[in-house]
Amino acid sequence: MPSTSIRLGVNVDHVATIRQARGTVYPDPVEAGCVALAAGAASITVHLREDRRHIQDRDVAELVRMHRARINLEMAVTPAMLALACRLKPAFVCLVPEKREELTTEGGLDVAAQLDPVRLACQRLAKAGIAVALFIDADVRQLKAARASGAPHLEIHTGRYADTRGAAQADELRRIAAFAKSAHKAGFEVHAGHGLTTANVAPIARIREVIELNIGHSIVARSLFVGLPAAVAEMRRAIDDGRSR
Repeated sequence: MPSTSIRLGVNVDHVATIRQARGTVYPDPVEAGCVALAAGAASITVHLREDRRHIQDRDVAELVRMHRARINLEMAVTPAMLALACRLKPAFVCLVPEKREELTTEGGLDVAAQLDPVRLACQRLAKAGIAVALFIDADVRQLKAARASGAPHLEIHTGRYADTRGAAQADELRRIAAFAKSAHKAGFEVHAGHGLTTANVAPIARIREVIELNIGHSIVARSLFVGLPAAVAEMRRAIDDGRSR
């Protein structure tokens, strides 16, 4: 049976975005991670991009040193990133697509088009004691490839759901729900994330097969007005309210 509980992973990338805008040492995403965990987050997500536009290597290293079992590192499938992950050994890695010119991750990883390197990455990370998730679109072709990769977890890209409204959003929600059920049946631990806010998270939280949501931008943005602990708590309540319906 799918889990009745749901975890919240808080992405602190955009705390680092503010820091890097001025080249200062503050605000510190490591401190933000500690605050988020104390406020009720189950884990901290950081995306170490190849261009180091926000999170830096030292941020990941310090977070892993302090909270290894609760750190989820998002990264591209590249030799350099794999070497870094195997050296730092976060508890979790989520393999994501990455384009230098994109503002944010624009879609899921095309596992089907690069199955061999993804499979090898999953094997290498597993050997290092790291649990792997694949960030993919709700697409049957990608689910089949994900099964062949050997990854134990997958994260459903919810960006299209978050960016649409009305009938289009309802259609996307149905597609995600059906995909989550198929993924759970296939043996995956199912996560979801991207573009989720307190206003739109409830229907996703209601999908029983989803047991983890990774949310960052909206929480960090809200924290500018109410503080990070309150922003995490607001999201936690929105998720719990959605799950209980």
